[in-house]
Amino acid sequence: MREGSIRLSPRLRAALSAPLTLALVGLVVLVLLAGILGRLGDDAPAAHAAGPTSPNVPAEMTPEMTPTGDTTPQVEGRPSHNASQTSPAGSPMYVEPAAPPIERKPQLPGGGYRVFGHHRFLVAYYGTAQTGAMGVLGATDPDTMQRRLMRAARPFRDAGEHLQPVYELIVTVADRSPGPDHDYSHDIPHALVAEYVRAAHRHGALLLLDLQTGRAPFPVVAKRWTWALKKPWVGLALDPEWRMGPHQVPAKVVGSVRAAEVNRTSWWLSRLVQREGLPEKLFVLHQFRLSMLPDIGRIVHRPGLAMVQHADGFGTRHQKLATYHAITRPRQFRQGFKLFYHWDRHRFTPQQVRRIRPAVSFVSYQ
Repeated sequence: MREGSIRLSPRLRAALSAPLTLALVGLVVLVLLAGILGRLGDDAPAAHAAGPTSPNVPAEMTPEMTPTGDTTPQVEGRPSHNASQTSPAGSPMYVEPAAPPIERKPQLPGGGYRVFGHHRFLVAYYGTAQTGAMGVLGATDPDTMQRRLMRAARPFRDAGEHLQPVYELIVTVADRSPGPDHDYSHDIPHALVAEYVRAAHRHGALLLLDLQTGRAPFPVVAKRWTWALKKPWVGLALDPEWRMGPHQVPAKVVGSVRAAEVNRTSWWLSRLVQREGLPEKLFVLHQFRLSMLPDIGRIVHRPGLAMVQHADGFGTRHQKLATYHAITRPRQFRQGFKLFYHWDRHRFTPQQVRRIRPAVSFVSYQ
């Protein structure tokens, strides 16, 4: 044996000569070599980073940390920032592209998104355009009507409340004759409705489109007024008194509507609110007889709608209160109450209306 060689026992030489043992030994050698090479690679950037920096940039700042718009310091041996760190559009790669602006949801007159938020108490004038025959709303031009409405509304205000004017405009009017569509109703001209849309916006009022549809279903007629209902301050009212059956004629009978038709209408309006990103809309159901809404308990509450059961009917105070207490469902709806200038006997004063229970949230004058 040569000097300096390692002497192995015969048994150990036999084990080392086996194929499996040789493979394991080779794998261990490769792992050790990879570790050594990895350490050498880790040392290179540290030496490079210790190189010269721009005198205007702190030593701890890398070129990528330089504020946007300043000249990026160059380090010898490294490519310039503009050559390798820009996007195809020319912006630095580390600058996050600005997201598109978030569209703000429109608010109701006076601010907010809920009809009865901000301690609002609603007072309306009711009627149709260019005539006082169907209510006080159309007896004058919109600007004069607004001044009269606010004078009538002020006595209703309790401390801390905000008075909200409402224009309840009959846009689909029931007729005694069939008309060209054989549905016993007609729409007033869009130009007149647009005038009230603008006036309501001008005066910070809500506009309530009232439907008297004759034999036409409420959802069908409501969709004809989509162009106006897309406005954040425009709501919808259904008047079952004028919703006729297949063989009924307006003014000869008191109409009615089933909950299913009301629910189809409210579902469509709720979807419109969601699709257009609108604030809550006023949704009113008029009633003065139980038979007008025979299955009212099945009417569904919809998101995006402030649902009001509005007690109509004229007469003495005792008669009106009896009607109100017979039909009202305060756990299901907010409550409305109508006052008639000419047909009520000993008309309720604003203070008396405010003492009615269940409490009234919306008063309209006809």
